Amino acid sequence: MSKFETISEIVAAHRAGTTTPAQTIARRYQRIRAYADPALFITLRDESDAIAEAVSLAARDPSLPLYGVPVAVKDNINVAGLLTTAACPAFAYQPTRDATAVAKLRAAGAIVIGKTNLDQFATGLVGVRSPYGVPRNAMRSDLVPGGSSSGSAVAVGAGLVPLSLGTDTAGSGRVPAMLNNIVGLKPSLGMISTTGVVPACRTLDCVSVFALTTDDAITALRVMTAPDAEDPFSRQRPVAAVTAMPPRVRLGVPQKGQLQFFGDDLAAGGYEEALERWRRLGAELIEIDVEPLYETARLLYEGPWVAERYLTIRELLETQPDAVHPVTRQITLAGAKLSAADTFAALYRLQALRKIAERSFAGIDALVLPTAPTAYTVDQVLADPITLNSRLGTYTNFVNLLDLCGLALPASIRSDGIPFGITLLAPAGRDAELASLGRVFHADTVLPIGASGHSQPPLAKVTGGDAPEEIAIAVVGAHLSGMPLNRELTALGGRLLSATATAPDYKLYALKGTVPPKPGLLRVAPGGGSAIAVEVWALSPGAFGAFVAAIPSPLSIGTLTLADGTAVKGFLTEPAAIEGARDISHFGGWRAYMADLAATG
Repeated sequence: MSKFETISEIVAAHRAGTTTPAQTIARRYQRIRAYADPALFITLRDESDAIAEAVSLAARDPSLPLYGVPVAVKDNINVAGLLTTAACPAFAYQPTRDATAVAKLRAAGAIVIGKTNLDQFATGLVGVRSPYGVPRNAMRSDLVPGGSSSGSAVAVGAGLVPLSLGTDTAGSGRVPAMLNNIVGLKPSLGMISTTGVVPACRTLDCVSVFALTTDDAITALRVMTAPDAEDPFSRQRPVAAVTAMPPRVRLGVPQKGQLQFFGDDLAAGGYEEALERWRRLGAELIEIDVEPLYETARLLYEGPWVAERYLTIRELLETQPDAVHPVTRQITLAGAKLSAADTFAALYRLQALRKIAERSFAGIDALVLPTAPTAYTVDQVLADPITLNSRLGTYTNFVNLLDLCGLALPASIRSDGIPFGITLLAPAGRDAELASLGRVFHADTVLPIGASGHSQPPLAKVTGGDAPEEIAIAVVGAHLSGMPLNRELTALGGRLLSATATAPDYKLYALKGTVPPKPGLLRVAPGGGSAIAVEVWALSPGAFGAFVAAIPSPLSIGTLTLADGTAVKGFLTEPAAIEGARDISHFGGWRAYMADLAATG
């Protein structure tokens, strides 16, 4: 097998018997020795123990989704039997059980081989703030590896493992992905349990995924996603189905003059090239005001969330301050000076910014931004550690504060050998939708995977069709992805099948007095109306019944005709409800109407 096998390739080989999990694990240790970077792993599991686990795995079900897949874990995530250090020897402890995310990976057949280096206490986006050294960037040895999940990203980018776990509070699952030419998936908050994870900012933390392809990352996400009674921040957020790329995609981009590259013309050119690729793929690019996002980003380190970082290591700072990295100590001690009044003032402003963001995302499927505005060498960051680190977070620091999900994707390799990447962002719960878009974009780049010269594997086909035991339902308004009532579908395990439109046999009205605002779809004479944008979701029969039972008058479920002639169940309104309602059919759909309302109101 080649050096850079994906998860799907490894699992297929194990199931076919062309190699065994034990042989795969043994090869990984050989590669780690050959790579010879002592700063990459803080703790490497004993090889014989890992091989023994792989041998015993052969007696289990080979249909496990991660059957024999080697995994590396960031060293602020507990693995039973291996020290958790958070890159601070004075903080180290021996966990007695796996973090919930790790336990789920193991239950799915994965084998942990070690704990990776990080910016101490997950504070940093550079990967140089560790007493264990600086992991060598997989693409260019003079570059920072990115942080805080430095070792985890390098381990995948260098082909040592096909899957690793990071954490992401301010971009730690995305910036290192770009700098090592791999995929970084930052899930919706609460989707993966953080039980057994050393907190950075507990209200914002999430476990992130590094992989060679989007499909691999989604496979791992599905395995780990589930509510956890031990994690008070856990949420019921199932992963929807990955579908074919919709025929009509609207991507938000910053308004002119709002992009920041800090003088890096190659990065600016990489972003323009990525946007042109999206245009060729059929996406419509829509300018939005991203200044509120930048303001939100400033809240993260200038506001009270630094106090959460201080809370985690307060005792260590008081008793052994020299045990904390000087830059980490400087940043974290600022959290001790914040007052309760400061906290509430920031929370009030954040809530206002969240409302602005909701309106911005209402008219787009995703926002596409550079993952980072530039890249720096290790020497540059050591000379100016705080300013350059802050610049790397330009497009990442606001994401968790606004409860967005994100997918960082390789976009190009610059003429100087530095990788450039983009990130897709959307409101929480739309992780699978981002994957449906991102996998197509990444495949279209024809970039090699990681630091290899190996081509990406062929993109697996997805049908997007509903399973025989499911019922398709078309939604037109507040249940659309990212809209206020979409959670009613996702909570019932609904999965998005497609974004499409009705036949031109309908009119859309803005109903009066509904909270949240809702549209009414009314059938008219064939050809006498407009094609209205809808999403088609799939629900199990039981979930469909529960969903329909909760629909209030004057809405109802009837049979809609889609643009391709397909008939599906979907939302209609009673004719009496349109009296006095505004006809908004000319907008072509609820998203466009809401976006116009936000722009003019």
